[in-house]
Amino acid sequence: MENKKELRTWLDDYGLDHPLVIAGPCSAETEEQILTIAHQLKDSDATILRAGIWKPRTRPGNFEGVGALGLKWLQRAKEETGLMITTEVANANHVDLALKHDVDVLWIGARTTVSPFIVQEIADALKGTDKPVLVKNPVNPDLSLWLGAVERFHTADIKNIGVIHRGFSTYEKTRYRNNPEWQLAIDLQNRFPDLPLILDPSHIAGKRDIIFDLCQTALDLNYDGLMVETHHDPNNAWSDAAQQITPANLIKYMDDLKVRLESGEAAEFNNKINTFRTQIDVIDHQLIEMLGKRMIVADDIGTLKKEHNVAVLQTKRWNEILGKMILQGDERNLSEEFILRVFKAIHQESINHQEEIINH
Repeated sequence: MENKKELRTWLDDYGLDHPLVIAGPCSAETEEQILTIAHQLKDSDATILRAGIWKPRTRPGNFEGVGALGLKWLQRAKEETGLMITTEVANANHVDLALKHDVDVLWIGARTTVSPFIVQEIADALKGTDKPVLVKNPVNPDLSLWLGAVERFHTADIKNIGVIHRGFSTYEKTRYRNNPEWQLAIDLQNRFPDLPLILDPSHIAGKRDIIFDLCQTALDLNYDGLMVETHHDPNNAWSDAAQQITPANLIKYMDDLKVRLESGEAAEFNNKINTFRTQIDVIDHQLIEMLGKRMIVADDIGTLKKEHNVAVLQTKRWNEILGKMILQGDERNLSEEFILRVFKAIHQESINHQEEIINH
């Protein structure tokens, strides 16, 4: 993408003294619900009111949105509170309706981002407009697919573009509804530092009790904003009840979150080193997660060895592993001495696990 700095202009034009905050319910349910939430958010740090009008669900039978009727509710909320409004669009017809109802910002959902055909259809429908478009990451952790969607909008001469990090589906059960895969978002940020990056902690978390920590991590990584699902009565929301917070909680979060807004050389140094340290923290967490998974497999091997009366130490296999890891480490500028220390420690822990299984 050329002229990447143009992509940030629309966000800078808001003149905010804090990261962009987009808040509102997962789904528009009733006009009263939208207006109630909007008025409770009016005096918060939220700049944009969000609500899903068309709700693409993983399986049929769940609430799939009120449709175009909800756009009139958003319009009224905008008129009464001064908040800008945003909703998800998934085809050219959605775009046409959203533009007719003066929706300020459009976002592309994770299920849409995976389809270049649909993304192109939406980009063509938006050609010639100046509406900001936010592209959520695809369901699967594919950076090229995410950037490909952004490039389709940029090629359609849509300059007001940003991306939303909402996490990635995973077959394995984790503490998250959608695994954050922070490193992938960090890679995107490093390659395109002028592309506004917004966190959707609600879809990553799946439950409200870890939303604050996700928001703080995003701010530590210099994200440009947050999109937080907010409902006046979250426990009774028609969709995704567990991951929504109240407007009062959002206001408290915004007060408690630490944002680095200082200027000057010392502040720039501190901001950069804090960002790098947060990246290290993210990677360290991933290392622990992977080591834990490796030990689970080692336990399974120990159980199998016990059932077949096989010795714990398999020297030939161990030497093969070391040889491969030394070669791979060299490709990544990791010394042989370091690789030996790390994998000897991992191997010893695996042996300890297996001996515990065999002897009990």
